[in-house]
Amino acid sequence: MQRTVEPELMDDETQAKAYANADFEDAHNQIIEAFDLNFPNEDMEGQILDLGCGPGDITFRFAARFPETSVIGIDGSNEMIKLANERKTGEIQLRDRVAFVEGFIPGAPIPSGPYTAVVSNSLLHHLHHPEVLWETVSQYTSPGSKIFIMDLFRPTCEEDAQQVVNECAANEPKILQRDFYNSLLAAFEPQEIRQQLVDANLSELVVKVISDRHVLVFGEKH
Repeated sequence: MQRTVEPELMDDETQAKAYANADFEDAHNQIIEAFDLNFPNEDMEGQILDLGCGPGDITFRFAARFPETSVIGIDGSNEMIKLANERKTGEIQLRDRVAFVEGFIPGAPIPSGPYTAVVSNSLLHHLHHPEVLWETVSQYTSPGSKIFIMDLFRPTCEEDAQQVVNECAANEPKILQRDFYNSLLAAFEPQEIRQQLVDANLSELVVKVISDRHVLVFGEKH
């Protein structure tokens, strides 16, 4: 099945709120668990950069997991950044170590770093030109930096994509089911991601399918 691109930004208020209110508890817990599994015994310090942070849930989870870090979340959607900052006001224990910046890569006003880790969840499939993600990862990492990119991968056909939606999002609002389906069609196959990494001189990174819909890209910058 060929890739069908979707809008790069979730900038509609209803769309953003549906995403922010969705039940990602298990999925987002698994992201932190996957980080710990692939970077064992890692007590990070310094700054973490979260690309495509959305409403900030992953950003806050990394800040909670690594209390000696500060985490900067970047997103191109004004609505998502508004939701992230609204949540920040209530995160009394974490808010002093978390910041959100509205910006579209490439060219987002990202603080210069250095960054101990660059992480991202569900940004890659939104990008019409995926190389901008890998260029940004390269720009804001240095040798030894951790790179951890989670995303969907594209099913073999539309019927399989719909089955994933039915199994994973049956109780979510219709707008979220629609966006999830479109995201699956817009996602990349693992072999396409491997070629992107070769083209970006990031072939040291590992590409691993970790569920029926998720692919993980991880490793240390050489």
